[in-house]
Amino acid sequence: MARKRIRRGDIYYADLRPVVGSEQGGIRPVVILQNNTGNQFSPTTIAAAITSRDEKHKLPTHIWIGGQFYGLHQNSMILLEQVRTLDRRRLRDYIGCLDKETMQAVDRGLTVSLGMKHLQREEKKADSRKRGRTGVREQAGRGD
Repeated sequence: MARKRIRRGDIYYADLRPVVGSEQGGIRPVVILQNNTGNQFSPTTIAAAITSRDEKHKLPTHIWIGGQFYGLHQNSMILLEQVRTLDRRRLRDYIGCLDKETMQAVDRGLTVSLGMKHLQREEKKADSRKRGRTGVREQAGRGD
């Protein structure tokens, strides 16, 4: 049997049973979070549950997505506090794929969920330093 080609940002239906407590369960959409190298070689992947229920508390780990853009039946929310490792055999039908802008929002939500906001600050500092160095080079290169 051929192995599914799973990519980061893909949305699949997944069988999340059995569940314990407040875990999202049943057959529901998930978005793949694991990097593509891991998806290519590992028998597992990392995914976040997606729900269409809008009465959930609005948290920085919730990313709203328009269902019509991604093959979902309704507008939905990615629950980045509901991240889990799944055996690839739990994945069912392919639904769609998130665009780059939405994946950037997912990445920001993941930094909150995983307590890694300090990485965003460090990245901004590095970008600022890089821009400063680039600006100096550009001025020096113009013969001013």
